[in-house]
Amino acid sequence: MSGFNMNEMMKGFGQMPDMQALAEAQRRNLEALAAANRVAMEGAQALARRNMEMLQQTMTEMTEAAQRLASAEASPQAKAAQQAEMMKAAYERAVSNMREIADLIQKSNGEAVGLLNRRFTEAMEEVKTLMKPGS
Repeated sequence: MSGFNMNEMMKGFGQMPDMQALAEAQRRNLEALAAANRVAMEGAQALARRNMEMLQQTMTEMTEAAQRLASAEASPQAKAAQQAEMMKAAYERAVSNMREIADLIQKSNGEAVGLLNRRFTEAMEEVKTLMKPGS
């Protein structure tokens, strides 16, 4: 390859950015990603714990309600009314639990995405600074 000049080729690229600064920026990117993953994992664990608590509470309530209904000495109409009230209460509890779960998910995801968005904004500023002539 006669006539190939590496120095001439590199001049076409302009000034090379600070590789140490780029490595540091990449390290901060990875730290932000790890932090976002940690927040997401903590959120998933909190969600699983809360879901288990809800399940245990529901099972306890259902057992107690079934025992009350079975031991009640009431007319069939009164038992039907009690059962309807229990179903209404169970439905309202389920809706409330679903809202709580949705809120937990939204909060966890919001925190994780917030970490990534902050780092992305910082990274864009770093890139602008690194690419300025004379930096």
